[in-house]
Amino acid sequence: MSDAAHELGRRLSRQAEAVCRHYLSAGRRQGHYWQVGDVRNTPGRSMFVRLRDSAKGPAGKWTDAATGEHGDLLDVIRENRGLSIFADVVAEAETFLRLPQSRREPEGVDRRAAPTSANPVISAQRLFAAAKPIPGTIVETYLRNRGITALHETGSLRFHPRCFYRPDAHGPIQPLPAMVAAVTDLRGRIMGVQRTWLTPDGAGKAVITTPRRAMGHLLEHAVRFGGADDVMAVGEGIETILSVRTLLPNLPMAAALSAAHLAVIAFPPGLRRLYIVRDNDPAGDRARDSLISRANAAGIEAVVLSPALGDFNEDLRAFGVDALRVELRCQLAPEDVSRFMMLSP
Repeated sequence: MSDAAHELGRRLSRQAEAVCRHYLSAGRRQGHYWQVGDVRNTPGRSMFVRLRDSAKGPAGKWTDAATGEHGDLLDVIRENRGLSIFADVVAEAETFLRLPQSRREPEGVDRRAAPTSANPVISAQRLFAAAKPIPGTIVETYLRNRGITALHETGSLRFHPRCFYRPDAHGPIQPLPAMVAAVTDLRGRIMGVQRTWLTPDGAGKAVITTPRRAMGHLLEHAVRFGGADDVMAVGEGIETILSVRTLLPNLPMAAALSAAHLAVIAFPPGLRRLYIVRDNDPAGDRARDSLISRANAAGIEAVVLSPALGDFNEDLRAFGVDALRVELRCQLAPEDVSRFMMLSP
């Protein structure tokens, strides 16, 4: 790094927390670190940015425990803003620091693309490719233990017996069994994954601090079950969506993985009715309201499916299939009952 670029990085490190609050606003301070999902400002807790100098390293250095990416605050600005030319990174940093714009590039800097960290989309694709289909695995056991029996068209879910888990940036890596879910765009390209670490027998989620973590580019994308059609359902969690699909096995569905991502999920072409499978909490309410507004603006009918408890998997486990059938039937558009609902034997 040139002397000029080094000085710019040093100035940024003096304001490490302010840099994080501006470019990584989805995160929050945890002790001497800023914690967020990834360098692209995805909500989560995989990435740690050091906020002050310590024996472990200088302020501004960061590591993403999920992907192995690491760098400094100039890298945060570059990746966060999608900048490929270093001079543009410098200009953005100078703007943030309210410095006069450089009249020339820092000495010794190549104007071609700056070296990038490991690509999280490629990492996600490799992880999914290394996993195997779920039939006969503890992923199937885990889902059936949650009352989910609709396991058709679940090619977006796989099992990895030794998926790396690290509790924090400095903790040891633990290989644990996990459900790996492919997050895809509307064309079916894998843009990220969600990992759900499980107990060895599949009885439930692993007893660790964060048993779910996502990596890659999640914005607008989702874990998909069934091909897009004129009617589909969207919700937050995989288990919630598959619980509803147990009673509506022919209805295409997508899990956005969080309320924030659900609110901005992309609509497939030709969609005319959207079922919003809401979670019964304030975040779910906000996602519902955002989706209704976006759907109406796009000329899409929005229909809300509301659980009695916190979400539809809670309803399924608490009340059973027959009660959930009654609950859903009265909320569906009449023409969709015969089209999508699995009737009782």
